[in-house]
Amino acid sequence: MKRRMLLQSLAVAVLGAFGNAGRTLSAPPKEGKSVEELQKNWKSFLAEGADVATSNEPLKRTNEEWRKQLSPAQYDVLRQEGTERAGTSPLDREKRPGVFACAGCSLPLFTSAMKFDSGTGWPSFFTYIPGALATKRDFKLILPRTEYHCVRCGGHQGHVFDDGPPPTNLRYCNNGVALKFIPKTS
Repeated sequence: MKRRMLLQSLAVAVLGAFGNAGRTLSAPPKEGKSVEELQKNWKSFLAEGADVATSNEPLKRTNEEWRKQLSPAQYDVLRQEGTERAGTSPLDREKRPGVFACAGCSLPLFTSAMKFDSGTGWPSFFTYIPGALATKRDFKLILPRTEYHCVRCGGHQGHVFDDGPPPTNLRYCNNGVALKFIPKTS
């Protein structure tokens, strides 16, 4: 079992590090807005009355409390820093306007205007909502990577790579199971 997990992790690392080789990334939406404007005006993508966390104050729960709240797949990714299989999340194909929030604590992390199609099989974003994410170095696959977590609950979201589209050239490669999508209603 540990060998299979190691091989899966290596495959994920290779896909994450080299997943865009030979592919053309689709550019971020051309709405004439800068990254700073997208970050500042993120609430314009939030549905009226949406049930989201309004504070990024740290949330503490025991492992048992997390197990009761999350599905097994969510627990594996958010609390055990697992990775879902590429191409399995419907959020990778989500195109409606709205907000992507942490599946663990409902803190808004990204908007649909920050999303792009990376071709990797995971939802990808070129920037995030300010104050929503924290990063750390990850050496699990020997080569260092930058892992990011929800700042409120500490839930593992994914890894950030420097092969994204302009203007940031970053790709926040997110596990779909770690997110919930809140569509903006008209």
